[in-house]
Amino acid sequence: MYDYIVVGAGSAGCVLAARLTEDPGTRVLLLEAGPADTAEEIRLPMAWPRLLQSAYDWRYLSEPEPGLGGRRRVLPVGRTLGGSSSINAMIYVRGNKRDFDDWAALGARGWGWDDVLPYFRRAEDNTRGADELRGVGGPLGVTDNSSRHPIMADLIKAGVQAGHPRNPDLNGAQQDGFGWYQVTVRDGVRSSTAAAYLRPVVHRPNLHVWTDTLVHRVVLDGGRAVGVEAERAGELVSLRAEREVVVSAGAYNSPKLLMLSGVGIPADLEAMGIRPVVDLPVGENLRDHPHVALVYLTDTETKETQFTPENLELWRATGGGPLSSNLGEAGGFLRTRPDLPAPDVEVTASPAMFLDEGLTAPYDHAFMLGPTLLTPTSRGRVSLRTAMPGSAPRILHNYLTTEEDRQAVVRGVRALLSVADQPALKAHRRAPLSVPDSDSDADILRFARRVTNSLFHPVGTCAIGSVVDPELRVHGVTGLRVVDASVMPTLVRGNTNATTIMIGEKASDLIRGRGAADDQDVSDGSWSAAGQPTGLT
Repeated sequence: MYDYIVVGAGSAGCVLAARLTEDPGTRVLLLEAGPADTAEEIRLPMAWPRLLQSAYDWRYLSEPEPGLGGRRRVLPVGRTLGGSSSINAMIYVRGNKRDFDDWAALGARGWGWDDVLPYFRRAEDNTRGADELRGVGGPLGVTDNSSRHPIMADLIKAGVQAGHPRNPDLNGAQQDGFGWYQVTVRDGVRSSTAAAYLRPVVHRPNLHVWTDTLVHRVVLDGGRAVGVEAERAGELVSLRAEREVVVSAGAYNSPKLLMLSGVGIPADLEAMGIRPVVDLPVGENLRDHPHVALVYLTDTETKETQFTPENLELWRATGGGPLSSNLGEAGGFLRTRPDLPAPDVEVTASPAMFLDEGLTAPYDHAFMLGPTLLTPTSRGRVSLRTAMPGSAPRILHNYLTTEEDRQAVVRGVRALLSVADQPALKAHRRAPLSVPDSDSDADILRFARRVTNSLFHPVGTCAIGSVVDPELRVHGVTGLRVVDASVMPTLVRGNTNATTIMIGEKASDLIRGRGAADDQDVSDGSWSAAGQPTGLT
């Protein structure tokens, strides 16, 4: 018997487990389907591409995407302690102030910018120091890259040459412009939520962490969540929650679990032989950031040749050197139309070859830059493939299926072609490797349909308003909440991990019935641990 069972030890789940167990009288069980995060590749910032399609990834694929010529897309999702914060590229972007004020305007009371900023600050231990936007002393390491590649420095110069502002702080008061990203790294080591939140407090006697445990369903009794059924070591176990079950399995797996538990669209559940309990649009409103990669061969030495035994030993000894880079060191935000109220494109770049969604092994020196659509109008859905808990869900994003998105991607690609054509980047270009055949709308769109990939930012499938209320309680069920990226009613303008961590911070106060975050409340001061593996099981 536990007070809270948290399903999913990911970006939000680890935050919840750490915060809820600050009360020594509160018993928390944290369940994770994947293994412990003991691989060195998880800790090593530049190794994150090696984690894709590994044992630490759910290895999901989309359904054939109609807007991309029927192509299926790779959809990486973290399957280990820390979830996607353990396999992502560590870029720390909060989004635009307007994003959260839009949430509040849509009915998400308490989720406007002024409401969420204290939780961003509470999470952070930012090496830039504390001010009205940043926090220090929190669990999450947020730093500037210690290793910066010259191509990325020249990307920023090229952005300025193309007419965009230089932005020294992409999480500052103004989002527009090119600059260096901050990253979730501390002392050269990835600062996942497992390393930052969970590991420093794992000694608490009221915190129990089970890995390799697949939850089959939430047990509902008389309209109340009373526990879960889960499979561990081949055995089906029933686990009771005295207060609440909190589903934190992510934008793909949280709706899947709710549907397996009878919460969803009745006709869809009945087709799978599942008895509907609560009629809610679970799995609808799926949103993601589509990304288009422009790739150029170069004679400049890129990161590919820096993954050497000597540099690995340097990182092991000091946390520094080339391997402390997250690859996605620099980028920016721009508006492809002057009448837009905020940026509609994020610039994603890397001083390394990126082909076929990152699945093709690099074979030459190359660099990548490209637009990511921040506010796509295309909507997808997550649905059940079978009623078996071990089956992957059906995931359809519907990338580029609206005219607005097709026009936006053409404008975005054209804007980045212009950046690539500026003197600062042109000096690095040997030859184009993966670019449109011409600058025409038709050729750009044809190219985008062929290469568009997910930037791994799915949200919205258990959205505030339609599936959960502003306190993240599932409509029609007592004692059940969803706390992860799936509750975002719309996408934020930027990478979603920082916002997901903020959601975990705010949810912990909602669950405990506490008021707004005290910016100086960083618990018992145990957040300074370096995040070394301890064999959590």
